[in-house]
Amino acid sequence: MTQLAKKSKGTPVVEAVTSADKTFITLRTDIVEGRILAGAKLSEAELSTKYGVSRAVIREAISRLMACHLVERKANVGARVVTLSPEGLIELYQVRESLEGMAARLAAQNMTSEQITDLQSLLDVHAQGVKDSQSYYQEAGDVDFHYRIIIGSHNSQLITLLTEGIYHLVRMYRVQLGMAGPRVTTAFAEHQHIAQAIANRDAELAEILMRRHITYSRQNIEHKLKP
Repeated sequence: MTQLAKKSKGTPVVEAVTSADKTFITLRTDIVEGRILAGAKLSEAELSTKYGVSRAVIREAISRLMACHLVERKANVGARVVTLSPEGLIELYQVRESLEGMAARLAAQNMTSEQITDLQSLLDVHAQGVKDSQSYYQEAGDVDFHYRIIIGSHNSQLITLLTEGIYHLVRMYRVQLGMAGPRVTTAFAEHQHIAQAIANRDAELAEILMRRHITYSRQNIEHKLKP
């Protein structure tokens, strides 16, 4: 099992504490970032050799990845990475819009002053990256704007639903098909407006802006998925 640790600033992060945890996290990262392609079949024997662990460890990792909706198992096919589709994206982003909208509302109500300051500081770091790049890539976890807001909701049920449910599937869409060109600067500006609403403790506006932001992101990625 993974273990939740606390950073000095109070933000929970998941630390790998066993070989199984490390393998799961590495395999998940390889899938999310496209090193293992969408639709690829997952062979326990091949992955065991690649990651230098037993097939039992790989089997456990695959089971956990199924719970994250990154892997599916089908009769006569076995386990494979999920395939991105416009239909799946629409369903995913409908759920994400609702849940992350709620997270933004709760973050405006519940984030500590220190967490809000840290969120603003994170955007200052992102600003330099956006300025110097044609893409807006964020690592998973504490350096991800959306993750900070989810944690800032201080609602354990919502945090579990998002971080242990659809979070990494969403990242798979965002990382592999994500923001480039004009969407880079507009998405960053949307993040700034959401953060300002949270800082102002305007819960209603924070939810509206987050919902709108996710809708725009869905439309952007949906366009890229069209044949």
